[in-house]
Amino acid sequence: MKKDSKNSMSLNRREFLKSGSGIALFIGASGLFPVLVSCSENKKINEQLEKHRVSAWVKLSEDGELIIYNPASEMGQGSMTSLPLIFAEEMDADWSKVRVEFSPQESDMYGSPGWSPDTKMMFTVGSRTTNSYFSTMRKAGAQARFILLNSAAQHWNVPVAELTSSASVITHEKTGKEISYGELVPFLVLPDAIPDFSEEQLKQVKDFRLIGKTVPRTEIPAKVDGTAQFAIDVRLPNMVYGVLERGNLHGSKPSLLNEPEILELEGVIKIVPFDYAIGIIANNLELALKAKSLLKIDWSTSQATGFNSEEIYDDYEKIANRTEKGSIVSEKGDFSNSLKSASKIYTADFKNDYVYHAQLEPLNSVIQVSEDLQHAEVWVGSQQGFDTKLGVPGVLGIPPENVNVHLQFLGGGFGRRSMSDFVEECAVLAKEVAPKPVKLIWTREDDLRYGTYRPQSLQRITAAVDADGTIAGFSHVVVGDGGNLVASGVDNSHYAIKNQLAEWRETTHGIRLKHWRSVGHGPNKFAIESMIDEIAFDQKIDPVVLRRNLMKEAPKALATLEKVVEISNWNAPLPEGRAKGISFVEHGSLGTGVCEISVDRNTGKIKVHHFWIALDAGIIVQPDNVKAQMEGGIMMGISSVLSERISIVNGQIQQSNFNDYSLLRMEDIPDSIEISLLESTNHPEGVGETATPMVGGAIANAFLKLTGKHLRHMPFTPERVLEALRS
Repeated sequence: MKKDSKNSMSLNRREFLKSGSGIALFIGASGLFPVLVSCSENKKINEQLEKHRVSAWVKLSEDGELIIYNPASEMGQGSMTSLPLIFAEEMDADWSKVRVEFSPQESDMYGSPGWSPDTKMMFTVGSRTTNSYFSTMRKAGAQARFILLNSAAQHWNVPVAELTSSASVITHEKTGKEISYGELVPFLVLPDAIPDFSEEQLKQVKDFRLIGKTVPRTEIPAKVDGTAQFAIDVRLPNMVYGVLERGNLHGSKPSLLNEPEILELEGVIKIVPFDYAIGIIANNLELALKAKSLLKIDWSTSQATGFNSEEIYDDYEKIANRTEKGSIVSEKGDFSNSLKSASKIYTADFKNDYVYHAQLEPLNSVIQVSEDLQHAEVWVGSQQGFDTKLGVPGVLGIPPENVNVHLQFLGGGFGRRSMSDFVEECAVLAKEVAPKPVKLIWTREDDLRYGTYRPQSLQRITAAVDADGTIAGFSHVVVGDGGNLVASGVDNSHYAIKNQLAEWRETTHGIRLKHWRSVGHGPNKFAIESMIDEIAFDQKIDPVVLRRNLMKEAPKALATLEKVVEISNWNAPLPEGRAKGISFVEHGSLGTGVCEISVDRNTGKIKVHHFWIALDAGIIVQPDNVKAQMEGGIMMGISSVLSERISIVNGQIQQSNFNDYSLLRMEDIPDSIEISLLESTNHPEGVGETATPMVGGAIANAFLKLTGKHLRHMPFTPERVLEALRS
């Protein structure tokens, strides 16, 4: 809710340090302890400042350099630029003089209120980073500018209303005086009251100098020249290494049979048992891995014993056949009644297999526990979490303020690094050999066999169509494990269908699961958009025309449809053997995608030649980066839709590395990906997960148009494509 501007001067010195937006803002001078802190009552904030020797959001030096602190993870999505850029926009900072560093992992100071009104978190997931921090960073930047303007006004003894700012320079036009932000440092004073700026008092979109412009990403040069530090790069004096043998039967408990033999190996320091694994600490990684290979372990059975992922679909179909409903996810109108008056009823089952995150950098962390076991330093690439200290205080039994997390760049996250299991494992090992630092590394085999996957699921779609071709009812039954992991993305609010029902029917197999890019949207949007085209195909209606009618009450969604039809030349003739398919997705932002494919009818291989997307994401902070996000999302979508799958036989994960877990290869990427960003003045929405879930439906719909056959089981492997062609 927007605040009344006449109440905007409501924050005094003390309130400012713990402002209503969840920000604690300080401006430091010349790299020294911040001179503007006057709130001795706020013990925790002062302790953290003394501990980190940094300001909360910005440090301003006399030479004009600004260090702006980024509270989010940087895993290639660009938050290291977008969030500081928003702050700099409202501060009127000279971007050429800005450096960006990770903020301390302290949610009281740096957490975003965008997740929940009552809880501030530092959690880089769900495409919510820019969305949740946008107002926070704008307000913080405006408050910093306010302090600078008031300090200049007092220094010159002129009314603050007569001052303007631009690119780190404050100007008094009447006298012609100018002073840079750096030159102003010795004269900084903290006003008695700081505005709690309303949105109306912040810049208008038309006045943005940085937001929406082409601005190079801050971390790219370091990634290019090799100086960027990921957690895997961290080396500490006297560091030792840890590995775990977890097996590949999830939930199984180990009994080590040859402990004395392992302890006799040169370089092995300690064996550490876990409920689900055997840990080894050694002087170097090679010795740790050698010892791991020699472990003789008796593994117990578990819930996953006997589970076969391919065979379980028969059970899923039986669950979908039940008359009793599952957990209602959403309901509108009376779907049952729409069936009674339907001219035709369409029903189809859509399936998807388990999918692995396949992040490039192996899971790892470095932790050093003090000799008295009361403090810990953590170096990790994490997507953070509900617990900013990543579970380490609980493992060590110490207060959270005694744990200092040094966030590093991430070599891929996709949801996997929003878990802290690997950090907690490292803390267990580090406690055993304190004060020596321990680096824990998961091998690729570890992560594939004992990973956390996007769950497999079955979606049964039933649609009721009236005599005039109108879709009057739409039912979506999701069968699978994981709640929101399988049931997100079933919303059809952008489609004008009067009667809708979406429900989840639970299964569980003891397999480790986790959010995977776009979560349930991938499988569910594939099912929804495929069914829309199946209806259009049977009714002999252009799928664009059908969607245009469905979006008549959703103008923003319709605008993305019309734009992608334009940029893809939807109705233009195609070379023989090619066809286009279309798919709409809402995942924060709204996007409609079109792909052009061909199929090798001898091998069953699908080739995606071109992809077009029209996107409405509200205010675009970094246009080039948004396009890069969409391009990456499309390629990750193609990879998962055409080839990626985890299969399980008798509870055992069958894949072990990239030799048998197939990813998209360079030769298979599209010839072109074209993205059109629709102009908007609305609050920014997420973009990292909008492209990926539109791929399955778009490819299946192009395949239907090209061959008249259905693809209903992801991934669309060559074997499944050939089977569909023969059907």
